[in-house]
Amino acid sequence: MQLTAKLAAILPEQTGAGKNGAWKKQDIIVETDGQYPKKVCICLWGDKYDRNLLKIGSKLTISFDIESREFNGKWYTDVKGWKVEGDNAGGGSYSQEPASYAPPVFERDGGSVISNDDCPF
Repeated sequence: MQLTAKLAAILPEQTGAGKNGAWKKQDIIVETDGQYPKKVCICLWGDKYDRNLLKIGSKLTISFDIESREFNGKWYTDVKGWKVEGDNAGGGSYSQEPASYAPPVFERDGGSVISNDDCPF
């Protein structure tokens, strides 16, 4: 899927380490155009994107995948961006194959999987 929208906010970068090694995640909030604009949080994994593209108010074209999963009877949905391009002709881009995403895994001393809010993702 693809979306062209204005960058509304850049959330703090999250980092950690799991069984597959270190990971980085950058969440951004974009706002669509139109009579009823919508805000969407998009996750960018890794550090292969051009940080110069992430300027509040800039127009971005983002290719993404949507994935939902169940945890303890509730469903959670992620919007994972795998290509980010600036609206200008000379803008850089971020491109990563969707299959390369590995969700972070956190472990307690006892070996059970947790995160800061007790969700495994």
